[in-house]
Amino acid sequence: MRMTLAWRYAALIACAGLGLATSALAQDKTVKIGVLNDMSSLYADIGGPNSIVAIKMAVEDSGLTAKGWKIDVLSGDHQNKPDVGVNIARQWIDAEKVDAIADTPNSGVALAVSNVVRERNAVLLNSGAATADLTGKACSPNTVSFTYDTYMLANGTGKALTKAGGETWFFLTSDYAFGHALERDTSAVVTASGGKVLGAVRHPLNTSDFSSFLLQAQSSKAKVIGLANAGGDTTNAIKQASEFGIVAGGQKLAALLLFINDVHSLGVKTAQGLTFTESFYWDMNDQTRAWSKRFEKLSPKGTMPSMTVAGNYAAVLHYLKALEALGGNPHDGAKVVAKMKEIPTDDPLFGKGPLRVDGRRIIPAYLFEVKKPDESKYPWDYYKTIATISPEDAAKPLEASECPLVKK
Repeated sequence: MRMTLAWRYAALIACAGLGLATSALAQDKTVKIGVLNDMSSLYADIGGPNSIVAIKMAVEDSGLTAKGWKIDVLSGDHQNKPDVGVNIARQWIDAEKVDAIADTPNSGVALAVSNVVRERNAVLLNSGAATADLTGKACSPNTVSFTYDTYMLANGTGKALTKAGGETWFFLTSDYAFGHALERDTSAVVTASGGKVLGAVRHPLNTSDFSSFLLQAQSSKAKVIGLANAGGDTTNAIKQASEFGIVAGGQKLAALLLFINDVHSLGVKTAQGLTFTESFYWDMNDQTRAWSKRFEKLSPKGTMPSMTVAGNYAAVLHYLKALEALGGNPHDGAKVVAKMKEIPTDDPLFGKGPLRVDGRRIIPAYLFEVKKPDESKYPWDYYKTIATISPEDAAKPLEASECPLVKK
C-alpha cells in the first residue's frame, strides 16, 4: 500500500513537472532567424543586404518585440554553393539555435538547405529560390515558398509570348537546378500552347561572356530566345544580345525571370519592351508604395525592393504571426509551419491568400512590360501591367502535384 502511494506521489510530481515544462515552452518568446543568401555576387542586388532590411522591418511591424519577445536576425553568404549553404545552415541550427532560415536564392542551395531544415526540424522561409520542386517532388513539412516559382514564370511569360506569335523557342539556360527547372516548365507551357522548342544551350552560373551561346540562339532562327537565368546573368545576356543585334534582327528576348533591380541596371532604353512575370511591383497600389518608400530609405543603396525582398518581408511577418498564435516558440519547425498553413496570410504587399498543404503561398502574378523611356515619368517608374494571372493559374494545381504531402 505504501509502495502504491509512493508511486502515485512520484507520478504526480512528474506530471506537475511536465506541466511546468510545457507551460515554460509555450511561454518561450525567443526567436532566431538566419538570412541566407548571396551577399556579394550575381544575386546580391535582388536580395543580399536588402533582404536583411526587409526582414528586420517585418520583425518591427509584427509588434512582438514591444510585447517582450526577443528576436535576433543573423546573416550569411552561401556564395551560390550548396555545400557552403548546408554548412552554414547546420552551424546555425545546431550551434546557434536558429529557428528559421529565410530567403535562399539559388535553387541548388535551397533544395540542399531544405533537407537540412527537415532533418533538424527547423523552418525554411523560401522567397529567393525559384524551383517549383521545393513545393513539388522535394516538398517538406518544414519548408514554405512565398513569392514565385518556375511554374508561375512559365505560365506567365511562356504562355503569353507563345500565344502572341512566338511559336518557336530556343533557351539560354543557367546550368544548375533553377535554370533546368525553368527551361523544363517553360518548354512544357510552350508545347501545350502550340509552340515548338528548337533547342537549348546551357551556360555556367555567373558567366561574363555570352557570345558563343547567343550565336547558337541566333542561328536557331527561333522567334523567341528564352533566358532561363537570373540576376547578373540575365542583364549580361541582354546587354550582349543588344550588341549582337539580335532583337534588331527580328528575334524576341524573353526574360523568364527579371527583377526591378535588373531593369534599373540595364536602363529603360536597353530594357524597354521586355516582357516578364512577377508577383510584386512597388508601384502597384498605395500600400505597396508606402511600404516601398519606407524600405528605400533603409536600403543600403537606396533602391526599391525586388519581388523576393518583398516576399521575405511577407514570409517572416506570417511566420511571426504563427508563433504568436502558438503562444510562444515551441522550437518545433513542423508545428510552426502547420500553424502558418492554418492561419490565412494577409500582408500589405501581396494581400490575402492561403498557404497550401504543399507549402506554396497562393497569390496572383502579373505579366509586365518595361516602359519606353518617354513613358517613365519618375524614378523607378519602369513597369506597365499587361495582364493579371489569377492565383489558381499562377500555381501548379494540387491534383497535378508530385508533393508527398498532398493526399489525392
